[in-house]
Amino acid sequence: MSIHAPTTAARELLPDHEQKQAALSYLGEAWAEALHEGVDGDCLAQACLFTAFAELIGTYGEEPVAKLVEGLPARIRNGEFSVELQRQ
Repeated sequence: MSIHAPTTAARELLPDHEQKQAALSYLGEAWAEALHEGVDGDCLAQACLFTAFAELIGTYGEEPVAKLVEGLPARIRNGEFSVELQRQ
């Protein structure tokens, strides 16, 4: 467990944007650990997408998630998910 992990009660009080930042932090740590253990990045990405879609479908249902996914091509083309490292 990470030293910055809030308690369950504290987590419930966090605003949505802070919960998303915490989730990204946890996922980043897990991702780095999996890569360190030899898991291929592409396999990891596909497993994460499967897990994410399964969670969303379980929460919202198939049709709302399908509508969400319909908007992904434009968001991808607009660079919303691109991470560019700036060299200084």
